Amino acid sequence: MMEKKKKLSNDDIFAVTWRHQFLQGSWNYERMQNGGWCYSIIPAIKKLYTSKEDRAAALKRHMEFYNTHPYVSAPIMGVTLALEEDRANGADVSDETIQGVKVGMMGPLAGVGDPVFWFTLRPILGALGASLAMGGSILGPILFFVLWNVIRFAFLFYTTYFGYKVGTEITKDLSGGLLGKITQGSSILGMFVIGALVQRWVSINFAPVVSTVRQQKGAYIDWTAVANTKGGTAKVLKEAFTQYNQLGGTGLNVEKVTTLQQNLDQLIPGFAALLLTLLCCKLLKKDVSPIAIIILLFVVGIFGKYIGLF
Repeated sequence: MMEKKKKLSNDDIFAVTWRHQFLQGSWNYERMQNGGWCYSIIPAIKKLYTSKEDRAAALKRHMEFYNTHPYVSAPIMGVTLALEEDRANGADVSDETIQGVKVGMMGPLAGVGDPVFWFTLRPILGALGASLAMGGSILGPILFFVLWNVIRFAFLFYTTYFGYKVGTEITKDLSGGLLGKITQGSSILGMFVIGALVQRWVSINFAPVVSTVRQQKGAYIDWTAVANTKGGTAKVLKEAFTQYNQLGGTGLNVEKVTTLQQNLDQLIPGFAALLLTLLCCKLLKKDVSPIAIIILLFVVGIFGKYIGLF
């Protein structure tokens, strides 16, 4: 009698996906994510192999070196599940084949995870949540937490299932145009979002005065005349606010003071903040420690305030 073919169910894939969330739970400097990977695949190994020896051998081959982005690791897990299923059903799938597929996919996919999740999705959701929180809404942090985890887990399960269904054919898709399009599109969108957030979250104010010009009469509030307004304090305040609305902030003083920051804002708003952001990116690319950059910004800020630059 022919032995019934072993096949993973959706529940098995869900169990693997749930454990796969903790891929970096036992990260180590020798084999990096191997412990988390091995922990994740245990439900499938138990389903596919019945003997203690086969299960031990399977866990042993999955304790080899492994490291990639924790979210885009899901399709690799799916392909691996397909390979393990084929092996459990008698196909000639060696340990080297399984490890080779894992190593071959983890490199290219690692470059996709950062622009998609860290540089695109998280800044967008974070900015949305922060905007609500700054407006006093408790929905800000709740919305960020819920959306991030729903999207994250849905992506993990779908791509694990996709990888399982497609099997080894996924390597052909990701090694060609699909991987390049995902990376390019995500990078463009990520840079767009980060560029928009620079103006919102990075603030620089140069204090040096460029010019001081005495304004013509009528371009500023005549405080003496306002003080002599008949009708009491209410009338005086009303007249002062009326003139302020007409003249703007420059009408408060006789002399119009123009600072370096005002000139820069008229030229390109947020230009200094953009330059600072690009400088920090340049330093990070040169392997300068983020802690060193933070300390440098503190020192420059304190010194700049002391000499009147900020």
